[in-house]
Amino acid sequence: MSKRTTALLITCALLFTLTLSTGCGARRTPDLGRVFAGARLTKGKRPVIVIPGVLGSSIVNRRTGEVVWPSVFRSDVDGLSLPATPDLENNRDELVAARIVEAARLAKIAPEVYVYHHLLRALEDYGGYREGDWANPPEGGDRDTFYVFAYDWRRDNVETARLLVRQVEALKLKLGRPDLRFNVVAHSMGGLVARYAAMYGDRDLPPEGVGPEPDWAGASFVSKIFMFGTPNGGSMEALAVLLEGYSVTEGLRRRVHLLNKLSREDVMTAPSIFQLMPHAPQARFLDASLRPLAVDLYDPAVWRRYRWSAANDPAFREAYARGTPRGQEAPTGRGTLGELDAYLDAVLLRARRFHEALDATGGPRTEAAEAPVKLFAFGGDCEETLTAPVIMRDEKAGRWVTLTRPKSLRGDDGRKLARSEVVRAMYAPGDGRVTRDSLMGVGLGGGARRSALYETPLPLAYAAFACDLHSDLHNNRTLQDNALTLLVNELVG
Repeated sequence: MSKRTTALLITCALLFTLTLSTGCGARRTPDLGRVFAGARLTKGKRPVIVIPGVLGSSIVNRRTGEVVWPSVFRSDVDGLSLPATPDLENNRDELVAARIVEAARLAKIAPEVYVYHHLLRALEDYGGYREGDWANPPEGGDRDTFYVFAYDWRRDNVETARLLVRQVEALKLKLGRPDLRFNVVAHSMGGLVARYAAMYGDRDLPPEGVGPEPDWAGASFVSKIFMFGTPNGGSMEALAVLLEGYSVTEGLRRRVHLLNKLSREDVMTAPSIFQLMPHAPQARFLDASLRPLAVDLYDPAVWRRYRWSAANDPAFREAYARGTPRGQEAPTGRGTLGELDAYLDAVLLRARRFHEALDATGGPRTEAAEAPVKLFAFGGDCEETLTAPVIMRDEKAGRWVTLTRPKSLRGDDGRKLARSEVVRAMYAPGDGRVTRDSLMGVGLGGGARRSALYETPLPLAYAAFACDLHSDLHNNRTLQDNALTLLVNELVG
């Protein structure tokens, strides 16, 4: 397929995706310019840190400056795959994070796709904030200012959270405000980074056998965290991405993959994707008859049995052993199969420990009003969202099949199951990638506080929902209205 043909297909897919996300009829939205006409002139608002989600920061080669992400075509030199060895901290390449992705043009003839542009403009145009520079903050940068935290979204989320803590502490010194606290506006995985930083500060995960004990050290610089589509209980879509790769055409993802920018070989090497998987209490699987199936997502033997991820694909392993894995420019294929298997062991253990750390309460139950850092959740609950894949045996092929997209099935007892029945079993209300329950932390362990609507260890002070896809929640004007109302009314001394 020629590059021009590919670009045309992408354009059509993106236009159709936008149509799907906006619907056929006019949707009434608040006039934020009028709503916040007075607020944008108010001075002294607490400063804000904006943290994008996975894929939300541009990735460039530190030596050549080549933009590797976002880009419609793969680099001839740099792949997005990290080295895959059990030494997770040192699995590095020449790529670094540059800026938040405000907008992306995936082809010359394609329309520009806005990613975080509208969120940043809402902070400026309606909230009355200005963007600040971390290295050279403006005069008065301790108020009415937002700072964007771009990061390498492939890497371990604890590493990213600790980087955030150090960067904030350095900024406070530059501002001469050691007591300054920020509000955080985070999308998707960015909310997990913010939560870990708030709960543990600059601490790493404890060693195996030692329980995590949050001390809320980050309360020294975080006041509130506004989470848009954050998978607090994980996302089963992360497992689907590890099995299939990631398509940029989110609205068409259930129908066709016109472009797998992130191959499953790429995502296999990113610890952050494993850390987005469902936490143990929310990890659900079904058998061919739609009965619950006990599966330990953290067990490497399970991954080998079901041939999950490229690491357990026989064809990939054969090429990997030769040092010529397909779909990867650099540098994943430089290790041995033994190192690859040890990497999978290490990254699954790290994911489990990260989930345990986020789910820990560290003592008596904390009500939202008493929490050192208050959490505000904004999400979607109008889209069918994967929550329980089906694992079944293909006897003809002699292998297991993991179904992440619904279809009609024939159960173990021979009964035919209609696709509609499979959809109800596999999916739950959400934003297409994160379920409502995950956003709210429903059912996560340890000191859960109970209400009529949910059971969660999260100190949630407020939650609001709208009908939008995961990638557009932060651009939803109704949710922006809710968030800005809370942001602009908090002033610093």
